[in-house]
Amino acid sequence: MARLAAAAATPCAPPLPSPFPELGVPLSAAELRATAYELLVAASRATAAKPLTYIPQSVSATSGTSSPSLKRPVTSRETGKVKGAATELVRVRMGVTERADARIRRGLLRVAAGQLGRRAESMVLPLEFLQKLKESDFPDHLEYKAWQTRNFKLLEASLLVHPLVPLKKSDGSAQKLRQIIHEAYNGQLETGRNSESMQRLRNTVLSLACRSLDETSDECHWVDGFPLNLHIYKVLVEACFNAENGTVADEIDEVMELLKKTWVILGVNQMLHNLCFTWSLFNHFVMLGQADNELLSATETMLLEVAKDAKITKDPDYCDVLSSTINSIMGWTEKGLLAYHETFDIRNIDSMQDIVSIGIASATILAEDISVKCHSGRKEVTDVVRSRIETYIRSSLRTAFAQKMEDVDSKQSSRNRTPFLSILAKEVSNLATKEKNVYTPILEKWHPLAGVVAVATLHDCFGNELKQFVAGLAELTPDAAQLLKASDTLEKDLVHIALEYSVDSDDGGKSLVRDMPPYEAGTVIANLVKAWVDKRVEKLKGWADQNLQQETGSLKANTRDSFHPSAVEMLHFVDETLDAYFQLPIPMHSTLLPDLTAGIDGCLLSNISKVISGSGTRRLFFPQLPHLTRCDVGSKLFKKKERKRVSQVGSSAGNEASSLPGLCIRINTIHYIHNELEYLDRNIKTCLQNVESAQPDIADGLNIKFELSQAACQEGIQQLCETTAYKVIFNDLSHVFLDTLYVGSPASNRILPLLRELGPILKNISATVQDGVRNRLITALLKASFDGFLLVLLAGGPTRAFSCQDYQMIEDDFRALRGLYLEYCDGLPEWIIAKTSSEVKSILPLLRMDTETLIERFKQIISESYGSTAKSRFPMPPVPTKWSPDNPNTILRVLCYRNDEAATKFLRKTYNLPKTL
Repeated sequence: MARLAAAAATPCAPPLPSPFPELGVPLSAAELRATAYELLVAASRATAAKPLTYIPQSVSATSGTSSPSLKRPVTSRETGKVKGAATELVRVRMGVTERADARIRRGLLRVAAGQLGRRAESMVLPLEFLQKLKESDFPDHLEYKAWQTRNFKLLEASLLVHPLVPLKKSDGSAQKLRQIIHEAYNGQLETGRNSESMQRLRNTVLSLACRSLDETSDECHWVDGFPLNLHIYKVLVEACFNAENGTVADEIDEVMELLKKTWVILGVNQMLHNLCFTWSLFNHFVMLGQADNELLSATETMLLEVAKDAKITKDPDYCDVLSSTINSIMGWTEKGLLAYHETFDIRNIDSMQDIVSIGIASATILAEDISVKCHSGRKEVTDVVRSRIETYIRSSLRTAFAQKMEDVDSKQSSRNRTPFLSILAKEVSNLATKEKNVYTPILEKWHPLAGVVAVATLHDCFGNELKQFVAGLAELTPDAAQLLKASDTLEKDLVHIALEYSVDSDDGGKSLVRDMPPYEAGTVIANLVKAWVDKRVEKLKGWADQNLQQETGSLKANTRDSFHPSAVEMLHFVDETLDAYFQLPIPMHSTLLPDLTAGIDGCLLSNISKVISGSGTRRLFFPQLPHLTRCDVGSKLFKKKERKRVSQVGSSAGNEASSLPGLCIRINTIHYIHNELEYLDRNIKTCLQNVESAQPDIADGLNIKFELSQAACQEGIQQLCETTAYKVIFNDLSHVFLDTLYVGSPASNRILPLLRELGPILKNISATVQDGVRNRLITALLKASFDGFLLVLLAGGPTRAFSCQDYQMIEDDFRALRGLYLEYCDGLPEWIIAKTSSEVKSILPLLRMDTETLIERFKQIISESYGSTAKSRFPMPPVPTKWSPDNPNTILRVLCYRNDEAATKFLRKTYNLPKTL
């Protein structure tokens, strides 16, 4: 028997552990097979038949012969032959020798001869065989002893360990049987046909075996106790499979008919048969290396029957074995399904659907079994299918993700996680594609949103790694930007796949997509870029402040390129910052650029303001107009006060930075910054178009101009030019202009001294101030000169007095002053000189007008301006913002400085003006 059993084909994989409880009696597999065959022969009442030579299926197919029971209908005359053939096939598959078979049949004949008409289920076969068979029926003494021992083990297992009817503690037969079996194991029991010990054994065994639950049956219950009956029946079921290759036998129907005859003896019903056969089908699929998909399909079909059975029975023994069997099947299937990326590939993907079906069916059966036990109905098992599918997906993809991480990590030469995660993002994208193309089409048959669950799982796996990386990210490096960009691309791909699968769902898959917390790679990049921008801007601001404070202000404006070195270095730093920004591998240069330009704009504005600060203003140098009074050339009071005021002005702005060379450097510096800002603006637009070539008009509408700095430059240049001009005219040249021009006698203090000192200044400005701003400064000087000239004529104080005869001399001086600018300021347009000198030209004719005409003109304008108010008393006209020959205050001032009696009389009568202050 052992030799034939070893001849069976070696399986590709070990069998699964038995799901049935241990027997507690050391019955070997061979002993169980022998017992099972004895039961089968006894149940079928088969007579001795000629041995059949078993022809494997492959040989039958080759030779063209086939089993008659499978290829044509079996007539009633052939029934006996068919049964005998089937029994012979079972014998061969179970490894029972012909000699053993003959001995079994001989023993059964002896039993039948002594007990005519008795059915097999009413006999205790081990007891009958022990009494009917002798040592002479065996080849040797050892085999006989082994046979005896097996039968006593059966009696122990069936009547003492696993009886159908539970034993009572007071049952003396059980104690007697234990004693008898103990004696048998020690060789002290004689089993002869009519021996006293045999009779004692028979009486004891029958007293135990003939017990029944209803006390009315005459059947013997010796092998139908749980789980002994299942262990024996499982052995019988193995006869349904070919010994050579483990596949289901062609004679499955005939073998099944034989097995059914044992049901009444073993206490097996259709439900237990379905469970055992399902287990055997699945076990053979596993042992054959999962290569026979027909076994898998058959298992799936049988599970449907088991599921039906489980719903209609509450037998505790059945429920226990159902739970252990289904748990075993589900345990094996889920071991593969919980890592299906490792379990299934192109070679065995066809079996995945059946395995998933078996796993789901097993889970459903177990869930329903639990719900029945707990009396909880079907509420708890409603979502078991989707729950298991989601578990398979999440577990498999997490396992696959971990494997990808390990693979990528093993290929990394450094410990830098940035390129590691970038590569991993690509691998995750490939994993999602594989899931979509290979596994989701199978899994969505049970879960319509399997694809969404898959991408959500991958999204979560990568998101956890990304979250840890971002938490430790202090600055935006090119590698970090590349990773965040790859993460954003991956997330878009995953969400796109999720939405594809969610179209037909109730809510469009929004609930599952909402469970995918966004990576916010764009936000992370934006925050890092903002931090980068803030850091650069802060560095620029601190650097600019430090360098401006360190500059001594003692730079000499020798050339037109003279300006603060700090401005050059600062703009170079700005240019480097912008280049570094556009080299960042981020997808949102245009979005974040306004933050950078605004920060730079603020720094430049601060720098421009500091360049301008301390230079003074136009009002600081322009003297206040003296009180209107009648001219008195001999008075010394006004002259002393005026000189004191001018001296104070000069002292307040006397530092080096506010000197003429210092002011020129400031003007050059602001002009240089303004020009560079225009270059930066053009360069930014070019860089934007280069990094975002797909959007040629990307710069349109963006607030990337340095508007604050450009406006500050324009205002600053204007302020510096006016300040410089008025400082030169009203402070630096006051000793030859305001203090002396036309003082005392116009003829003795003319304009020549002013021209001698103003000429070199204009020449120096033309040589040192840059072309783009030089004319603005000279124009400011021209206007300041003419303002000073008019100030001398109209508000020169009581030290000055003019007559009509002085007009030609004054006009000549004016022309000389105007000519000086034309001589030294090559390139200054004449229209600017003409426009600037228009105010003086309009006032000079008043100086040659006689006093009476001036008085009449004054009265007329006052009357027109004030109406009836002017009839009783002429009001004092206010000082105008601009001198004009039609302004009463301007005419009044000409009269105040007119050196004749008519003017004196009119002013005393009209306004009671004193001659002196």
